[in-house]
Amino acid sequence: MNKILEQKQQIKLAVDCIIFGFNNNRLELLLVHRGFEPEKGKWSLIGGFVGNDEDIDDAANRVLYDLSGLENIYMEQVRTFGKADRDPSGRVVSTTYSAMILKSEYNEERIGKYDAKWFPIEELPELIFDHSEMVGSAIRRLRRRVRNFPIAFNLLPAKFTLPQLQMLYEGILSEQLDKRNFRRKVSQMDYLVRLEEKDMSESRKGAYFYQFDEELYNKELNFNL
Repeated sequence: MNKILEQKQQIKLAVDCIIFGFNNNRLELLLVHRGFEPEKGKWSLIGGFVGNDEDIDDAANRVLYDLSGLENIYMEQVRTFGKADRDPSGRVVSTTYSAMILKSEYNEERIGKYDAKWFPIEELPELIFDHSEMVGSAIRRLRRRVRNFPIAFNLLPAKFTLPQLQMLYEGILSEQLDKRNFRRKVSQMDYLVRLEEKDMSESRKGAYFYQFDEELYNKELNFNL
């Protein structure tokens, strides 16, 4: 019995954060150069160990804050990875979190400290350990979730155009969407509010800006329950 307890005590608990951004009309992932062995200098997700007196969600929020300087980031727990040989440094079980941040809001100095870089999701470099599997799991979950919940708006600025919104959905789903059908579905989203202001940067006619109204969405959600 004591031997079994000793084996359990040797297991380390970690979190790894899969950070999505929508930059230059492309869905991207933020990766860091690993700063220690094993696999020092290779591309990695940002992660860390969970403290003895720390809740696992708090650990993920701490890791994200250390990297970006941002608080109250939209984040979801994805799944736990626990293969016995996943980390050559020892027995490490890691829970992954999917997060969405705006490039315009995070702290560039903090990002630079980690030698971090954005990569389009279709052009990711080789990652350490099982991090590619982690990313694949998060992308599949994101694609399922985005079809039924308005989580994609967390990747957009407060004001955005319908072409931007369509490009974001196409980036997440990795498929082209019919413009007419997309706009018909968007017109059914009562929580998407059109503003009188236009974005004139793309065409002479311009495109109306929209905003996601979370309060309206919550009212609609509660009404349908």
